Amino acid sequence: RSSLLYNVRDFSESTDGLIYLQKQFLSDILDGRKIDIQSVEDGINQIKSAVYGKGVLIVLDDVDEVDQLAAIVGMRDCFYSGSKIIVTTRHIELLRACEIELIDHVQKLSIGESVELFSWHAFGQDHPVENYTKFLTRIIEYCIGCPLALQVLGSSLSGKSLVVWESTLKKLEVIPNSQLPKKLQISFEFIQDDHDKSLFLDIACF
Repeated sequence: RSSLLYNVRDFSESTDGLIYLQKQFLSDILDGRKIDIQSVEDGINQIKSAVYGKGVLIVLDDVDEVDQLAAIVGMRDCFYSGSKIIVTTRHIELLRACEIELIDHVQKLSIGESVELFSWHAFGQDHPVENYTKFLTRIIEYCIGCPLALQVLGSSLSGKSLVVWESTLKKLEVIPNSQLPKKLQISFEFIQDDHDKSLFLDIACF
């Protein structure tokens, strides 16, 4: 059984956001069952019961507060042996505060690596086409070294006109770097081939 909870930080900022995340987690590991939770504490107790004796895989994406971890996986001792809990965060001190010992630092791609990866997906070669080089600085800045963003944006702009490139980048300019999923959504909307869309969804959910 597995559960992917993305944008934990954003959801937690909304009213009853932690309860929403608890419901999503429980629904995922209980085969889509509808869950009723009255409070965060109630959710914690339900999670304890639900994970008892079960091996689960849970991914918590973009965590920035200890209470977010406490609400979902604070009862780590209740998880069955062999369960995996993966947390992505920009705050390493948070992991240490929660006594998470196995930490892997994911490095961003360099500017050169970003240009090469994007170019392969946008132009089918390791460097940009001459008329499009003016866009590269902005694209590399927006993708912040994230391979997935570079691949998706490159694929979505491949074969498109300069006008489409400019329009897409203007949409990206108004989205903060912290909201990567929104950037990916914009790129997804420009992908016309159904096979490519399916491939994007497979990559994004990996």
